[in-house]
Amino acid sequence: MPARPRASGRSAEAARDAIEAFLQSARQPALLEPGEELLALTSENYELSLRADRLTLQAWDRTRNLTRRVMDVRQDSAARLELAIQRFGGREGQVFLLDLSRRAGAEMGRRSGRLVFRERFRIFLRRQFPEWTLAELSAEPDLEHSLSPSFPRAFLKHGQHAWAAIACPVEGDAAAVVTFALIWLSYLRARERRVTVEGLAIYVPQRSESAPSLRLLCLNPSAARFELFTYDEHDEIVRIDARDHGNLDTRLEPCRRSAADDAGRWRDILELPGVERVYRHDGSTSLRVRGIEFGELRDGVFYFGMGQKEIARDYRLSEIQRLVEELDRARNPLSDSANSLYRQYPEAWLESQARAHIVTIDASLQETPIYGQVPAFAGGDRGIMDLLAVDRTGRLAVIELKASQDVHLPMQALDYWIRVKWHLDRGEFTSAGYFPGVQLRTEAPKLLLVGPALEFHPATETLLDYFSPEIEVERVGVAADWRTQLRTMFRLRAAERPAFVSAGTSRVNAPFTPELK
Repeated sequence: MPARPRASGRSAEAARDAIEAFLQSARQPALLEPGEELLALTSENYELSLRADRLTLQAWDRTRNLTRRVMDVRQDSAARLELAIQRFGGREGQVFLLDLSRRAGAEMGRRSGRLVFRERFRIFLRRQFPEWTLAELSAEPDLEHSLSPSFPRAFLKHGQHAWAAIACPVEGDAAAVVTFALIWLSYLRARERRVTVEGLAIYVPQRSESAPSLRLLCLNPSAARFELFTYDEHDEIVRIDARDHGNLDTRLEPCRRSAADDAGRWRDILELPGVERVYRHDGSTSLRVRGIEFGELRDGVFYFGMGQKEIARDYRLSEIQRLVEELDRARNPLSDSANSLYRQYPEAWLESQARAHIVTIDASLQETPIYGQVPAFAGGDRGIMDLLAVDRTGRLAVIELKASQDVHLPMQALDYWIRVKWHLDRGEFTSAGYFPGVQLRTEAPKLLLVGPALEFHPATETLLDYFSPEIEVERVGVAADWRTQLRTMFRLRAAERPAFVSAGTSRVNAPFTPELK
C-alpha cells in the first residue's frame, strides 16, 4: 500500500475547524494549488465534508471542480493556511488557502499566477519557435537589471542565432511590456557574447495590441527585428503587423483665448507672493503656488479649494488669503521638507520651475505660450507632466518632466510625442487656435526629457538607444536644488552617455529571420 502522509497529530476534526476558522476570518479567501490558477472562494463554491476520519475539501468555479482529501494542516498564519493533501496513488501534495486582502497572501497569489502564465508562455514559444532551444524562461524579479516579474521573459537559441521574448499577462499593461522587452533584449546582448541576439518577440493579449504597436513603430528597425503577437483565451497566436494596428486614440480640443484675469475684487489674491497664473487652452486660468492649484478663474467666476472647488464669496476672502500664504510657506524651497505640502506633487513644482525658466531648459524656446496636457490622454494619471512649446523657428517641442526615477519615462514621453506629431501632420494645432501668430514647421517635434540629473533611471539610455534616429531626443539634467534655482547640469542627445559610462549594448548587423508560425 502507498504510504499515508505523516500527520502532525492534528485530528480531522481539528483540521476542519482550522480551515473553517481561516475561511471565516479571511476577507478575500482563495484556494491555490501550485501550478494551477488561483480559485476565489465564497460561501457558495466550496464544501468541507468529514466522514469517519476522512476530511474532504471540494471547491469549484465555472471551469473547474477540485476535490482533495486533507491529511493535515501544516502551517497556519493570518495570511495563509497550508494543507497537506493526498493525491492520486497516495502521493502527498499541498494546497494553500490564502487571504488575498493581506499582503503576504496577495503576494503568494500573484507569484502563483505568474508561474501559471509562465508555463502558458512556454507553450506559446514551443509553437512559434519549434526548432529553437528554450535556453531560459523566468518570471522572477531581477531588480539589479530592472526586469519586472510581471512579464515572463525567455531566451531562445538556434546555433549562433538567438532571440529574446517576453509576454504580457491578461491583467498586465501591454504598453509597459515594451519597456521591459527592450531592457531584456539589451541585457541578453550584453550577457550572451557567443551568439547574436537578433530579434525580440512580444506577446500581448488580444485587443491590446494598439499601444505596443505604436511604440514599436517608433523604434529603429536596424537595431533589431521586432515581432508582435497576440494570444486569446484559447491560446491562439496571431502575428501582428504594427503598421495595421497602431490606432491612435487622441483628441485636440479647440484653444480658447483666456479672458481678462483681473477678476475685479480678487486682484488682491492674485497679487499675493507665490501666486502663479497658468493659462489653459480651454480659456480658464489655473491659480497655483509652486505647482499646487488652489483656485481657478473660469468665465469670470473665481473657484477655490485644494480638492473640490467651490465658488468664492466676498466673506471668504481672508480664508483664501490664509490658504495661499500657507501654501507659500510650505512650498518654499527653504521650508521643512518633511511638510506634506512640500512633498506633494513634485512634478507640478518642477513644471512651475520649467515654465518660469523655459530658456534654461532650451534657449531656443519661446517663453509663451506654453501649453500643458494637450493633446489630452484618455483616463489615468501618467505621473509625468507634459508641456508643449515652440522654438523661435516655429518647431514644436514636447517637454516631459519627471522629478524622480521612472523606468517608463522614455516610452511614456514617446506616447505623447506620437500624438503631438499626429496632430501636427494634420495641421490641427494651427486650425484649433494653438500658437497664434506662429507659422508652425512641419518638421517632427523635438522631445526633451527633463529631470534631476541624478534621478534619470539607469535604463534610460538603453531604451533611447532603440529609438528611431528620426526622433530627436534630448535629456536635460537639472541640479538637485531645482526647487531653489533651475540650473542645467548636463544636456545629452538621445542615448548619449557621459564619457566615463560604457554603452554596453551590442548591435546586430545582419538580421536573421527565424521561422515564425
